[in-house]
Amino acid sequence: MLDYEIIKKMPKIELHCHLDGSLRYNSVIEEAKKQNIDLKLTENEIKEKLIAPKECESLDRYLESFELPLKVMQTSDSLKRFTYEVFEDSYKEGIVYMELRFAPVLHMDNGMTMKEIIRAVIEGMKNAEKKYGIYGNIILCCMKNYDEKYAIETIEAGKDYLGKGVVGIDLAGPELEGFSKKFKNSIRLAKNYGYYITIHAGEAASGNNVYESIKLLGAQRIGHGVRTFESSKAYNAIKNKEVFLEVCPSSNIQTKAVKNLKTHPFIDYYKDDIHMSFNTDNRTVSDTTLSKEIFLAGSIIGLSLDDYKKMYYNTVGASFALESTKNKLLNKMELFYKNLKGGIFYE
Repeated sequence: MLDYEIIKKMPKIELHCHLDGSLRYNSVIEEAKKQNIDLKLTENEIKEKLIAPKECESLDRYLESFELPLKVMQTSDSLKRFTYEVFEDSYKEGIVYMELRFAPVLHMDNGMTMKEIIRAVIEGMKNAEKKYGIYGNIILCCMKNYDEKYAIETIEAGKDYLGKGVVGIDLAGPELEGFSKKFKNSIRLAKNYGYYITIHAGEAASGNNVYESIKLLGAQRIGHGVRTFESSKAYNAIKNKEVFLEVCPSSNIQTKAVKNLKTHPFIDYYKDDIHMSFNTDNRTVSDTTLSKEIFLAGSIIGLSLDDYKKMYYNTVGASFALESTKNKLLNKMELFYKNLKGGIFYE
């Protein structure tokens, strides 16, 4: 099984991370002061508000932890800053490629257009890429609890940035049974424009949501997919390597999608050679890092270095990165693997 210190040094890939769930405490406090926003909370209370309880009553309760961050994410400068910092924090724990997702519609309170919002987030990412050499892309979230017209607006706003920082579209937020039917037209539009598709499904509702996300929406990846086992059709699509799972272990415990890590379905999925990756979901809300998630999940399944290398390769393949970037990511793993086997350790 992989040692935690080795995990911290390994090249890692994050495919499922939300911007608004991954802010630094001090930056939230500083931005509130800078923007003259009275949060009516002490600094300790702010920190407590940013982290969801270890065990929430439901996914909806977990999502309440996003209310405070959004208050300080309504300006171009703050979006650039927070995006830059998420990539900086990720780089410092060995993440070499990250797909960061966010919902533009949630950042319009001060009058910014969706295009201005998307542009700011891309700029923050590009600044981090330039300084640290980390590779990144942006996934635009459409909110399931909003009317489909907002999804269409998001897709239209982001299309000019495809290939310039934006790669995919997602459906996120509270999960109702059968939500896919509501978004067939918007996701079809996204596919026609060239967006990759990843969908949150099977987290707070049934495995049939996973199947419909694949069948009706053409999902190439599924966020969470905890209850995929409930649908044989969804399971077979994933088993046949047509669809990739973005697993978020700690988050699933918090939202009561699973009782505990030892009963998480990813264990059986992994044993059945389903392709998946481990992810943070929300670095701050779940009080975690990718190194921690890999260690926790890896401890359950006995993840070895060779196992991790295989998972890393599968994750690179499932990423929405350019082929040239994928080749660079594979080279990073080959170099690490060679050096580790040769007894050379990174500082």
